[in-house]
Amino acid sequence: MKDKIVRDVYNVLEDRRDNPIDSYTSKLMSDDEKMAEDKILEKIGEEAAEVIIASKNDENLVSESADLIFHTLVLLAYKGIDIDELFSEFEKRHK
Repeated sequence: MKDKIVRDVYNVLEDRRDNPIDSYTSKLMSDDEKMAEDKILEKIGEEAAEVIIASKNDENLVSESADLIFHTLVLLAYKGIDIDELFSEFEKRHK
């Protein structure tokens, strides 16, 4: 199923958090110069603004939305939240 990709991406994010390598997400979650959480939140704000602009301009909405969702997943992984908590929240709201 295509939705499996979200879990796969999340598993990679958790691994990059726990076993840092030379990657964008590992660096983002362990930023030395600026607190990692602040840097992640800054990226989420930036990506949210880009989604708004993409929607208003009717271009790149899907790719900008993917960036926003990705960085939100980075934050959840950084905070140690299990992906199943997110899925459970969606299930509660679906009822």
